[in-house]
Amino acid sequence: MKTLYLECNMGAAGDMLMGALLELLSPKEKEEFLEELNHAGIPHLKVTAEPSVKCGITGTHMRVSIHGEEEESLDIEKEVEAFHSYEQEKERERGEHAHTQAHIHSHEPHAHGDSLFHSHVHHTHHHAGMKDIAEQIEALNLNPAVKADIRNIYHIIAQAEGQVHGCEIKDIHFHEVGTADALADITGCAMLFHKLGATQVLVSPVTTGFGQVRCAHGILPVPAPATARILEGIPCSAGRIEGELCTPTGAAILRYYASAYGRMQEMKMEKIGYGMGKKDFPAANCVRAVFGDAPAV
Repeated sequence: MKTLYLECNMGAAGDMLMGALLELLSPKEKEEFLEELNHAGIPHLKVTAEPSVKCGITGTHMRVSIHGEEEESLDIEKEVEAFHSYEQEKERERGEHAHTQAHIHSHEPHAHGDSLFHSHVHHTHHHAGMKDIAEQIEALNLNPAVKADIRNIYHIIAQAEGQVHGCEIKDIHFHEVGTADALADITGCAMLFHKLGATQVLVSPVTTGFGQVRCAHGILPVPAPATARILEGIPCSAGRIEGELCTPTGAAILRYYASAYGRMQEMKMEKIGYGMGKKDFPAANCVRAVFGDAPAV
């Protein structure tokens, strides 16, 4: 049986999953995929596949930018470093009578940013509700089956956010940059799952990481509350790495496509891909995708 196995020893995020799945395609198929995704109709989107090395392993990092801006996430300990660097830079600028300054913002939780503290320079601040997102998905220049998957994955995220914040799904709002970034990740993964055409998708136990993250409401535990809701019923462990390893977007994609969870059993491996995260840890920060033949589970 055509089987896709996803190894999530370092958690899962949308861009990591997309990179791992992309590596299972031929060079020509990769080019065609990037062309199709970049012209699917997500405004101001640019997705590129870049070589990345983690702990000596070469894989693919998916750079997703909106208006030329790539989403960044900082854990609490890195936030402190960023704040001190910011303060030092401000002091230097004061001394030089500089006229431009950087700004550090703490944003509302959004689908891909996972309730983290973010460091950005933004042009404007807008929020999108689920109605807006549904309209964006419907307008995409994609196969109706792919669009249906995107809607269903977003529904999983919105349902979890609604439970966490005690509100209806229709009242959930996401930050504009985070929404477009997450939409790109979810869209790319949905397209790749359809291209690969696996009969079953098996997923390892998911490592979530541990520690704390900051959102507009304060400092929250890892996994972030929305991620924890999505992961209910899925085998998980904290692992040994402090930090947020599994995001709501990654968790929702896994929940939607997984046929079963567990360590890889008997399987004839045919293709292997590595999707790399941006952060560096003592362990290789990647999702490994294995495509091959395995008995039905």
